[in-house]
Amino acid sequence: MAEKKRILVVAAHPDDEILGCGATIARMIKEGCEAHTLILGEGVTSRDEQRDADSRKAEIEELKGHVHKANKIIGVEDAILKDLPDNRFDSLPLLDIVKIVEEVKKDIRPDIIFTHYQNDLNVDHQITYRAVITATRPMTDETVKEIYSFEVASSTEWNYPLTFSPDVFIDVSETIDLKLKSLEQYITEMKDSDHPRSLKGAEHRAKSWGIKTGLPYVEAFKLVRIIR
Repeated sequence: MAEKKRILVVAAHPDDEILGCGATIARMIKEGCEAHTLILGEGVTSRDEQRDADSRKAEIEELKGHVHKANKIIGVEDAILKDLPDNRFDSLPLLDIVKIVEEVKKDIRPDIIFTHYQNDLNVDHQITYRAVITATRPMTDETVKEIYSFEVASSTEWNYPLTFSPDVFIDVSETIDLKLKSLEQYITEMKDSDHPRSLKGAEHRAKSWGIKTGLPYVEAFKLVRIIR
């Protein structure tokens, strides 16, 4: 029996992972893959003028609870949470972030990585992408053979004119409900229905990609690298 493929989702903030590829990961898990999530940032402290993680400790812990509930719904094995400063990844040496990705990658030995699109508006998304690409240099012993970038609502589409141009389309008609149920766990992050980062927005986005590809619901990705 062939060994199951291992997936690692590397996201900057809590909820990025589900917004970006939640339904696809749910589908791949149903098809026999094993998935893990790495979230680099705490996702809260950018709301203050000066970062004070201690004053936001309760909110950070609450959000971590939402992460675990959300990822459990789609079938992820474990969610690994770090505490990098929200929307301040550019205040850190890139090497420090690369080493976090390398450490997790060494433990999981993934075959496939999903991560952010390199031209997102959010600086943490951009740096997460760079860290992943640096940590997965195609050396002889590198396990990662496929890397895909996902879009995140209210970040990817707002960085005009660097628009998202996907070339991989995954039918998620049977798992879109799991994605939406998972997003419901992020009660502090999701917005009202007229916002791109809302349950309605997530459903409409998947339906829009589906209309463009002849399917009911689709998640779209930019292929970064595939080695076969």
